[in-house]
Amino acid sequence: MTRDWYWVRHGPTHAKGMVGWTDLPADLSEAAAIARIDRALPREATCVSSDLSRAVATADAVAPGRHRLPHAPALREMHFGDWEMRNFAEVEAEEPERIFAFWDQPGDNAPPNGESWNALRARVDGWVSAFDGPGPVIAVAHFGVILTQVQRALDIPARETFAQKIDNLSVTHLRQTGARWEALAINIRP
Repeated sequence: MTRDWYWVRHGPTHAKGMVGWTDLPADLSEAAAIARIDRALPREATCVSSDLSRAVATADAVAPGRHRLPHAPALREMHFGDWEMRNFAEVEAEEPERIFAFWDQPGDNAPPNGESWNALRARVDGWVSAFDGPGPVIAVAHFGVILTQVQRALDIPARETFAQKIDNLSVTHLRQTGARWEALAINIRP
């Protein structure tokens, strides 16, 4: 079975800190960009989103005329725990070694009371692998969530994955054929 996944990053929140599970709204005032994304996505696709409002609202903007599935909490952004909504400089001043290890050696390093890269990847991989709905799929999610699937498709280490750019209101097109994944387009701004 072959399935195309169109990963759309939600509209910007304009927050300056690490935004994971904080439920901030998306700025969807860029109507022309949303219209271009809508036109670039297949009409017959099934649409699903994270349950955070910034992803829900973005999905709702591109879902008309498409089959819409219930929100998927498994597609939430990484949980930054005690670092949530704080900026890098604030955390670095308090825990320089820990935040350096978190970004430089992604894997099992996690923010206090938060989630590691490996935990995020396992959560998203599990949901994607269990998905049995109709396809192709438009999944409106978050930076980290999309990167987990880019890592899966490119089969690269997490640290190398962090070098990938995923802009707000961008589309990343991945293809799944059985257990094989490929990246057809990453971070496209239609």
